[in-house]
Amino acid sequence: MENLPNTQVATPESVWAILMETAQLQRENEKKWEKRWEKSRIEADKSRIEADKSRIEADKSRADFDRRMKEIQKMIGGVTNNQGAFAEEYFFNSFENGKTNFFGEKFDEIAKHLKTRRQGLEDEYDIVLYNHSLVAIIEVKYKAHTKDIPTVLKKAETFRILYPEYKDFKIYLGLASMSFYTELEQECIEQGIAVIKQVGDMVVINDTNLKAF
Repeated sequence: MENLPNTQVATPESVWAILMETAQLQRENEKKWEKRWEKSRIEADKSRIEADKSRIEADKSRADFDRRMKEIQKMIGGVTNNQGAFAEEYFFNSFENGKTNFFGEKFDEIAKHLKTRRQGLEDEYDIVLYNHSLVAIIEVKYKAHTKDIPTVLKKAETFRILYPEYKDFKIYLGLASMSFYTELEQECIEQGIAVIKQVGDMVVINDTNLKAF
């Protein structure tokens, strides 16, 4: 007769022991996963907190940069406005003290900072001289550039629309600046615009090829 392997008959007690052992292993595994999950959550929270801190710092830096840029722009704008106002006052006083004799003409009146709106059109004129048949419009810049020339040329057209009482008058145009470079001066002469500039303590006018618009 063959020897049969020893087999243990399952009893309620042995089955219960196996179930209890399996439950214990399951609880241990769950605790391990809970610890791993908690650790991952804590690490994720730390990363989110660090990211929030970085974002807040970046926002502060950007806000500080924007504030500084606004301050710089305001300061530059103030300096630019002051320079422009100084140039306008300087040339206006020069024209006024010269008793309005310019471009070979005698002007009866001089005005500054003319600004008006008509028929949806608006424009302003730094210095304007008048007589019975002629108007001279002077655009003033602290430091003029060739890109200012189209603006000067347009002044004759807008002036006739905004001040129709002068629509039949001849109009002279001039560009006044505290400094001129060669290309700018040459371009003004070619376009028939008078060049008005500071040379030392004097105001010098170059009206070569001056054109009546």
